[in-house]
Amino acid sequence: MQFRKLCLIAAAGFVLAACEAPGSRKEKDGPGSATANPFPSTYKPYPSQTMLIANATVIDGKGGLIENGAVLVEGGRIKAVGTDLTAPEGAVTVDARGKWVTPGIIDNHSHLGAYPSPGVEPHADGNEISGPVTAEVWVEHSVWPQDPGFTRALAGGITSLQILPGSANLFGGRGVTLKNVPARTVQAMKFPDAPYTLKMACGENPKRVYGYGRGTTPGGAPYSRMGNVAGYRDAWIKATDYKKQMDKAADGSGDPPKRDLELETLAGVLNGEILVHMHCYRADEMAQILDISKEFGYKVTAFHHAVESYKIADKLAEYGACSSMWADWWGFKMEAYDAIPENIPLVHNAGACAIVHSDSDVGIQRLNQEAAKAWADGKRIGIDVPIEVAWQWLSLNPAKSLGVDDRTGSLEPGKMADVVVWSGNPFSSYAKAEKVYVDGALMFDRDDPASQPVTDFELGQPGEGDRK
Repeated sequence: MQFRKLCLIAAAGFVLAACEAPGSRKEKDGPGSATANPFPSTYKPYPSQTMLIANATVIDGKGGLIENGAVLVEGGRIKAVGTDLTAPEGAVTVDARGKWVTPGIIDNHSHLGAYPSPGVEPHADGNEISGPVTAEVWVEHSVWPQDPGFTRALAGGITSLQILPGSANLFGGRGVTLKNVPARTVQAMKFPDAPYTLKMACGENPKRVYGYGRGTTPGGAPYSRMGNVAGYRDAWIKATDYKKQMDKAADGSGDPPKRDLELETLAGVLNGEILVHMHCYRADEMAQILDISKEFGYKVTAFHHAVESYKIADKLAEYGACSSMWADWWGFKMEAYDAIPENIPLVHNAGACAIVHSDSDVGIQRLNQEAAKAWADGKRIGIDVPIEVAWQWLSLNPAKSLGVDDRTGSLEPGKMADVVVWSGNPFSSYAKAEKVYVDGALMFDRDDPASQPVTDFELGQPGEGDRK
């Protein structure tokens, strides 16, 4: 019982510090809508203090490595990075001798909270399969902040992450970017002013969900890849007309359209305010999606899973789309059959934006090791990417794909102090995240149980004697 009390006190301390009254942080109008964002971020950084992390091997996240380096944090921001930094009066000094320091890892493909643990049917809220086009749904309305997966990911150095709907639909709905901090509501985790994203999917998933001889399906549901493409184009045609009506209303030359949540999201993409993240495996399909984006004037920010990106890496580099990839998942369905473990370094070597993602509540806990596998596979074929450059696959590149690279993803003055202190080289399978800071606040300390957050759900139910 004493242990339960301690856990409850610790959990309460973590949660209450993150709370902020709704509306206390002003946000711009929601993308694709003339109305204010009805679900604004209430995120407020946990209390931090001036701190110097010294005597470390520092990876700055933008391709640089500093031996015997230091990172100075003030006001929750990076103040300076270098070799001869002095701690200001009253600052805390963290001696990281023999350790490595990196920017926090950003996983830009996660379903934590929407498919939380335990993985039971009542918790499965990541796919809205009522139709092939469900751009009107927002995954944040499914995210359960009590998912123990968030704290497990924190222990693996994850400081921010994108939560996406599943891939059952052509248009699966809006994704959301979160700061990985304990909170009572998803709004208190939402990365302030991060752009919304739109999850789309191509290939086997949507045609499997709605086709394969299932009989009666919702109107317009695809049974084939050509049906998928027709479905995208039909939706974008409707969105284009909706946007034209919105534009006329904005300049006073027409009346606004009747509000449509689905078309609001798609118009937000056409306005360049919502970023497209697309589940797509095959190279030929990715190339077709690029053509569709050019037809309707929007941008694909990132292809996810993208196991055949190596086949068109030059085209992706020219277009400017990122590829969010696994290190070595393959063969679990036909469109994943032609995957190769050198995919990530080959995409990087072509000058394209390469990202290591998890799509897994387990893989997210060891994403540094996933990147290390890809890095090693590249070395075996002669692509020798320095570790400090490869780290961009885990921090700066995913930050770019989420539209937040001006605020996080690297250790640069003025950026959020999202920092991890590792026990050793983070590309070693033996390295562990020892200390994890989010906005300069110590959110996880492997050596201090009081700084290892526990969700209320993990505390379980009291025994009969504890109820008295």
